[in-house]
Amino acid sequence: MALLGAIEAGGTKFVCGAGTGPADLISTQIRTTSPEETVAAAVTWMREKSAGRLRAVGIGSFGPVDLKTGHITSTPKARWRNFDLAGEVRRALGVPVVFDTDVNAAVLGEARWGAGRGFANCIYLTVGTGIGGGAIVEGKTVHGLTHPEMGHIRIPREAKDTFAGVCPYHGDCLEGLATGPAIEARWGAPGQDLPADHPAWDLEARYLALGVANYICTLSPGMIVIGGGVMRQTQLYEMIRAEVRRVLGGYIGKVPEIVPPGLGELSGVLGALALAEGAA
Repeated sequence: MALLGAIEAGGTKFVCGAGTGPADLISTQIRTTSPEETVAAAVTWMREKSAGRLRAVGIGSFGPVDLKTGHITSTPKARWRNFDLAGEVRRALGVPVVFDTDVNAAVLGEARWGAGRGFANCIYLTVGTGIGGGAIVEGKTVHGLTHPEMGHIRIPREAKDTFAGVCPYHGDCLEGLATGPAIEARWGAPGQDLPADHPAWDLEARYLALGVANYICTLSPGMIVIGGGVMRQTQLYEMIRAEVRRVLGGYIGKVPEIVPPGLGELSGVLGALALAEGAA
C-alpha cells in the first residue's frame, strides 16, 4: 500500500510521519539543529519507514516562508535563513512535495480529522513561543501576497498596561503581548510556574479574545481551534469564550465555538499528511 510522508518543521523539533491518516500514522521527533543534519535525519527516517512505498510528502514549516519556492526566509534562526526546505526534501526522496506553513497544516489536519470537521470556515491558532494562525475559508487554506501572520495584528492595550512587549518588529502586537515569552517577561516567571488564579491569566484571556474577535469579524469562522503551550492553562478556554462575547457586544449573532485541538499535538503532522494527499 502506498504511503504519504509528513514533516511538521518546527524551530526546536521536526515531527516526521508516514501513513494515510490518524489510524495508521507512525511518527518520530527529530531535534532541529543545522538544516543539513536535520533534513538528513528526516529523510533517512522516512526512507526506512516507507520502504519504497512513499508517494508524496507534505511539509508544514515554521516561518516566515516563501510558499512559491518552498524556502524558509527571514527566520531569526540564522542557519535556516533562505533555506530551500521543500527542494532539499524533494531532491532527496524523489517524490512530489507540497509546502505550507505549520499553522496552515494544523488547520488542515483539524478540518480533516479533528475539531474542525464539518466546518467550511475554520481557524487554528497556536499560542506558545510565538503566536501563529492558519485559516480555511470555503474549504481552502488562505494564501495571498505571502501567508497570514495572525500573531502580528495590533490590538488595544489595557489602560494600565505599561509592558513594552517582546516582538522585535512591533513591540506590543498580539504576539508581543500574549506569548509565553511575554508572560515570563511581564511577570518574572514562566507561565507553567504561575497558579491558575494568577492575574496573568485574566490579562492573557483579554488580549487573546481581542485577537480572536478580530478574526471572527474578518473571516467569519464557524470553529476556532486554539493550541500551543500557553493553552495548557485550560481555564483559558472558558475565559476567552466569555471575553470574546463581551468584546463583540452582541453584534455577531452567533459566536463560533472556541475549543482545544481535537488531534492534540498531532494537528501539524497530520495536516502535513493532508497536504501530501493533494500531490499523491
